[in-house]
Amino acid sequence: MAHNATLDDGCDDPAVPRPYAWLVFALTFGLLISDYMSRQVLNAVFSLLKSEWALSDARLGMLSGIVALMVGLLTFPLSLLADRWGRVRSLALMAVLWSLATLGCGLAQNYGEMFLARFLVGVGEAAYGSVGIAVVLSVFPKHLRASLSGAFMAGGMFGSVLGMALGGAIAAKLGWRWSFAAMALFGLVLALLYPLLVREARIAPGRAGRPAPPRVPLASLFNSISVRAAYVGSGLQLFVGGAFIVWMPSFMNRYYAMGAGKAGAGAALVVLASGAGMVLCGMLSDRLCLHAPARKISLAIAYCLGSCLLLSFAFTLAPGALQLALIGAGMFLAAGTTGPAGAMVANLTHRSVHGTAFATLTLANNLLGLAPGPFVTGVLADRYGLDAAFQLVPLVSLAAALVFWYARRHYLRDVQRAVGKIMQVAA
Repeated sequence: MAHNATLDDGCDDPAVPRPYAWLVFALTFGLLISDYMSRQVLNAVFSLLKSEWALSDARLGMLSGIVALMVGLLTFPLSLLADRWGRVRSLALMAVLWSLATLGCGLAQNYGEMFLARFLVGVGEAAYGSVGIAVVLSVFPKHLRASLSGAFMAGGMFGSVLGMALGGAIAAKLGWRWSFAAMALFGLVLALLYPLLVREARIAPGRAGRPAPPRVPLASLFNSISVRAAYVGSGLQLFVGGAFIVWMPSFMNRYYAMGAGKAGAGAALVVLASGAGMVLCGMLSDRLCLHAPARKISLAIAYCLGSCLLLSFAFTLAPGALQLALIGAGMFLAAGTTGPAGAMVANLTHRSVHGTAFATLTLANNLLGLAPGPFVTGVLADRYGLDAAFQLVPLVSLAAALVFWYARRHYLRDVQRAVGKIMQVAA
């Protein structure tokens, strides 16, 4: 597409050996998995904490929501700091902080101490996603960006799967405190290895003699209807996905009479379906929309409506195989908007501000979706029951679909305007 090429012009392939690039990807991906293992292990032990400390569902939801809230609030400023201080050192420091905070969760003696530790987990994880993907994309040719972005973002789902499955299994055998300790140890080992093997000078070689990219004002992150709608639509849809990921182990425990280990494993399969949907729905969007970019937004609308229908209907059924199959299908579609929303943001902003643009998308995803979703679900569960709450939460996808529909009306015109402004800046 001509407009895509213009928005991403002047980007040469990096002079990084391919084996080293894949090493950087593997270690950065591994830390992303650690990030989400530390974040989501809590979900696997909700029932144990609820019983031991006599907690309401709303207070449990706050333990999950505080992490997403801090990620949302801090991702933008910490991403900017990482660009100035050094991405490799920043990523290693982030991993040390969230790992030590996760260990603090295992040592917590009451709700207040656990809340403080989860707060620090959120601070440590705040900018990892935006800075980590910037590191990965910096060492690979630009024609691999879409595939690498999809795979990297799906790593969060796979980390969630491991965190809930392993956390539940460890809690069943050794107690919930050891679940947090295991996640902390994994993160600390990778955090120590990362700066030893990944060097700033090798992932950001000098560009002497090459023309500097044009300076693009940060206001370009918000100066079109479509890009603002992409932020909002993505965040609203993740309200649904985030709520289900957090509360699914508790649902398995309460309505399928599963212990912590089996509930964590069962919920992990649901999250795995969501991760697979993130990758495959993104690939489908790229395949079907190669010559019709606005069609990606139509697919995002379809993903929103499909997930709403499947999930709402699933929780009108009695527990059983059919209900689980519909939940899996609904979660497969629930994260499908991640690819189209990311493509919209990339196409509507210049590559020189892509890191900040994706930090803004992360901000919206957390403040509109991942932070309030678990808390609101907990409040509804306290009042009506978790099964009834799960019937209501998918309705937020209707709002997300409406926002994407509004974006589709303006998308092509906004892309052309973005191209014109970039050309003016370059001139």
